[in-house]
This record gives sequence, structure tokens and C-alpha cells, in this order.
Amino acid sequence: MTNRTNASSGRPGLTLAVVAVVQFMVSLDLSVVNVGLPEIAAGLGFGAVGLTWVIHAYALTFGGLLLLGGKAADRYGRKRVLLLGLGLFGLASLLGGFAREPGQLVAARAAQGIGAAALAPAALALLTATFPTGKARVRAFGVWSATNAAGGAFGVLIGGLLTEYAGWRWVMFVNVPMAACALALAWRGITESAPTSRGGRPDVLGAVLVAAGMTLLVFGVVRTDRYAWTSPVTLTTLAVAVALLVAFIQVERTTAREPLIRLGLLANRAVAGANAYNLLVGAAMASAFYFASLYLQRVLGTGAALTGTMFLPLAFGVIAGSVVAVKLGYRFAPRHLLVAGGLLTATGLAWFGRIGPDGSFAGDVLGPSIVAGLGFGLCLGPVVSIATAGVAPHEAGTASGLLASSRQIGASLGLAALGTAAHERTGDTGTREALNDGYALGLTLGAVLLVVAAVIALTVLRRTSPPSRVDQVDRTDDRDPVPARD
Repeated sequence: MTNRTNASSGRPGLTLAVVAVVQFMVSLDLSVVNVGLPEIAAGLGFGAVGLTWVIHAYALTFGGLLLLGGKAADRYGRKRVLLLGLGLFGLASLLGGFAREPGQLVAARAAQGIGAAALAPAALALLTATFPTGKARVRAFGVWSATNAAGGAFGVLIGGLLTEYAGWRWVMFVNVPMAACALALAWRGITESAPTSRGGRPDVLGAVLVAAGMTLLVFGVVRTDRYAWTSPVTLTTLAVAVALLVAFIQVERTTAREPLIRLGLLANRAVAGANAYNLLVGAAMASAFYFASLYLQRVLGTGAALTGTMFLPLAFGVIAGSVVAVKLGYRFAPRHLLVAGGLLTATGLAWFGRIGPDGSFAGDVLGPSIVAGLGFGLCLGPVVSIATAGVAPHEAGTASGLLASSRQIGASLGLAALGTAAHERTGDTGTREALNDGYALGLTLGAVLLVVAAVIALTVLRRTSPPSRVDQVDRTDDRDPVPARD
């Protein structure tokens, strides 16, 4: 309660500004490299499958260590962890821009993920504590979701322009001034409050186990282009990955240190449902950005800068959806917005799945981009509000880290699975027609994942009242979450 009071009595406007800049930067870094991938492959000598590790290295370290980042924010102070993460993120971006071989760039991307894993949950926990209830919370998460959407969507445009006119290295360098700006804003604009958790040291072993398990899981799926699903190599890799994840759960149950996540938190229906939804949305949308970018460049032959420009309708759609979510959030429960957003985004990706090798931007890309963007923007804010409502203040960082982790892990698993399916459909011919068929399959499978997400929102999340009916609520325990009232 102390941290919430201090945050709220400080400068909430500046806190919101810091969180917005941080979220824009983190989201931008997830997509800014997508358009530059062909140039990165040519410049550093990546293979077709190895190239995906430019994305996986970031998503896996980001997702795998977010729980540790959230716990560290609760234990050592959110401002302190935020500043540390920003410094590491900026330094890793600088080093990645100077990479001379594939391994150096992948290592820099992994280091970026570690920095993001520290700063993202700390920033989101600050937002949750500063705006705990009511209409102010709806507006704050509306701003957060808009900057989240803008970073991801405009990252493709920025990446295209930088790749074509400045070189692919600038998709890494661009993060440096943003990290410095966020660092200065956070240093001056956020007042450090007492840590909300006074437990033991965070469980580093658990963080290593979950990160290693998820990395091996993705590695095993990605390598099915060389080793069949039933081959000893694939089965052994996947078995070891599962064993590491089981060991992580056992460590969390028995560790003498502060566990990364209290397993009882997952019994919270709102937390579990929101994270399952978030994982599927992350899997579908990360893959959609990847396939759409490659379709525009490798099938339609569009240049990097023009490809980035062609993502603007998607960007504006996501922002518009986020604004609409704020307006509708006063009238409808978040659960309903998640169902509507998931189905609308699924419709856009299913439409995208009808792309053709002789297609065009106006006929094959524009309409699906607008529909998918609106749906995606509609669900960004509500899923965060649900996942962090009804959670005790000392676990706000953990809940925030868990939610961000589910998105990143979903992105990596989705890209691995859907990318593998697309590669199998494409085969080794490499023709425009074959590439088109693979990308179309990946986009269609993404639509299926979003339908499943909508079903989860409809069946798992509880029926509750919209926030306009009850603006002030009390926190409850994990057995009685109140996701829609915030």
C-alpha cells in the first residue's frame, strides 16, 4: 500500500510519460528489425532458418526473464530496476549495430531482451500502482496500449526507412537515443518508493531453468525443417525442454529463495485467462508481422522503405482500436472487448491468408491490415487491466512480468511453429508462388489461434460490470478477482 500511495501522490503525469516512452521503445524493438531481415541476412550471412533467431534471441530472453525482472522490481525498487534495464538495453543496441557476424548480432539481441525484461515489468508495475482504480486507470491503460501499438506498428515503418536509406545497422542504433531519453525522464520524473516485497533474494535458478527450457523448446521446433518431428534429435530436444520446465515448477514450489512466481497466483482466474489469451495473441501477431513483411518484399518485390509505409494502415488501425477500447471501456466489461478484439483480428488475418503471388497492396494488404489493426488495438489495454486487477500490491511487478512474458513467449513459440509450417509448405523451390503459399498458410493459422483466444476470453474470464458503474473498488484476494472493474 505504501508504494501505491507514494506513486500516486507523486507526479502521475510524468510517470505515465515515462511508461509510454519505455513501452514505445520496447514494442518498436520487436518489429523494427522485421523489414530489415533480408538486408541483415545478406549483410551478415544468415541462413533462412538462422535468420529467425534475430527475433527469437530477443523474444526468448525477454519472455524467459520477465518473471525475474518483475520480482526484482518488487524486491529492489521499481525505479532502480527500470534505470538498470534502460542502461543495458541502450548499450546492447549500440553493440548490435556494430555486429560483424551472425553470432554477435544474436548475442546483442539477447542482451537487449535481458534489458527489456528488467525495464518492462518495472514500468508496468509503476503504472498499475499510480492508477489503481476507476476511470483514470482506463485512460492510463489506454495511453499505454496506444504507445504499445504505435511502437509495434510504426517500428516496421521506421525499420523500412532506416534499412533503405541509412542501412540495416540503424535498426539497432535507433534505440540508443530513445533509451537515453527514457533514462533521463525516469531519473527526473519518478520518485523511488519503498520496495513492495521484503522477501528473500529472487530465484535466479528458476529464471535460468525457464529461459533454457523455452529456448530448447523453440530450438526443437525450428529444427524440424532438418529433423522430422519423430526423429531422435527432435524428440530428445523437446523432452529435455519439457524436463527443464518441469524442474522450474518444482524449484518454484520448494526454493528457499523468493520464488519468481507464487504458483497460487495462477489459480487467479483473471490472471490465468488473461495470460492464456495474451500468449495466443502474441503468437498470432508476431507471426503476422513476419509473414506480411516477407510477402511484401519477397513476393511482391517491394522495397524496404515502401514496405514500411505499407504498414501504416495497420499502425493507424491499432491506434484507433486502442482509442475505441478506452471509449468502450466505460460501457462494456473488458471481457467483451477481448472477445470482440480477438474475433476482429482473426477476421483480418483470415482475409490476409488469401494473398496471391500476383497480388497488390490495395487488393491483398490494405483491407486486412485495417481490420486486423482495429481488432488488435481493441484488446491491448483490456488484457493488461484484467491481468493486473485483483492482485496484491506486492505482486504487481510479478503479475506484470508474467503478462509480458506470456506475450513474448507466445511470439517466439508462434513464430517457430507457424514459421516451420510455412517453410514446410514452401519447400526448397523458393519461387514466388511457393513463398506465397507458405506465408498464406502461416497467416491463416494465426487466425485460428485468435479464434481460440476469443473462446478463452468468453469461457474463462468472469462476467463483471464495466468500470463506469463502479469507479472505486477494493482489492480482493486471488480467489475473488475483479478484472473488469478497473
